[in-house]
Amino acid sequence: MSEVLQQQVNSEQLIIFYDGKCPLCSLEMQKLKRHDSHNKINLIDLHQADFKTNFPDINVDKALAILHGTFQGKRLLGLDVTHRAWTLVGKGWLVAPLQWPVIKQLSHLCYLVLAKYRYPISSFIAKCFGIKANYCEQGTCYVKSNNQSNDKDNHRSQ
Repeated sequence: MSEVLQQQVNSEQLIIFYDGKCPLCSLEMQKLKRHDSHNKINLIDLHQADFKTNFPDINVDKALAILHGTFQGKRLLGLDVTHRAWTLVGKGWLVAPLQWPVIKQLSHLCYLVLAKYRYPISSFIAKCFGIKANYCEQGTCYVKSNNQSNDKDNHRSQ
């Protein structure tokens, strides 16, 4: 177990391993952190350069397929991560129905579809609402919006 995960075992902090190249995923993480006034959530981008060194216990391919998190030394997956995160920031009531018995099974299936198609869904949402979206190419991320077909002047290195 990595040192970061070992320190977190007795902590009330949730670590979320998310896809930082996914605009929709990044947007949700930003919104989540805005509500995290007590710093109960630690966001870790799966694409950071030293990820495998710092978190050898997390399989990147599996974590890209379904959201991974850890809380008090236990692994959480998918909507269980989402539910725990929003509960920790005092907004659990927003996602509580996702845990109800019949709805949980359906919401889990919907989540798996959303996770699988998150890039085209992100693109569609960005186009519909004019939201700036990131895209990455050879280690550099660019910002583009509906008004900018390919804005390589607004870029940041990963």
